Amino acid sequence: MSENPEETTPAPVAPTPQKIAIDIPKDAPAFYANLAFISHTPAEVVLDFAQMLPRMPHGTVKARVIMSPMHAKLLHKALGQNIANYERQFGEIRMPTTIADQFFRFPQQGPDDKQE
Repeated sequence: MSENPEETTPAPVAPTPQKIAIDIPKDAPAFYANLAFISHTPAEVVLDFAQMLPRMPHGTVKARVIMSPMHAKLLHKALGQNIANYERQFGEIRMPTTIADQFFRFPQQGPDDKQE
């Protein structure tokens, strides 16, 4: 091995990010989702975004997104960065003690209420 600095391998140069243009059609549907189901295969990750209304026994899937595991991991990273930015700007997002109790609790039945 030579100690001559002229013979060393140069450090790899990171590629410069390319700017891309994305068009969002004016009529692109927007959905509110308060529930998500995530499943996967070796080749893809499936995200089903659903809407669950209070005191309703079932919800409705409003949108399905299918992506590669690599893109899902990039989404995970980007979402984490955006949540950190949000919390820096607006404060910590406080989570209820149990999400299921907070969002999917059915009304308590009193002694006069009867199940039919």
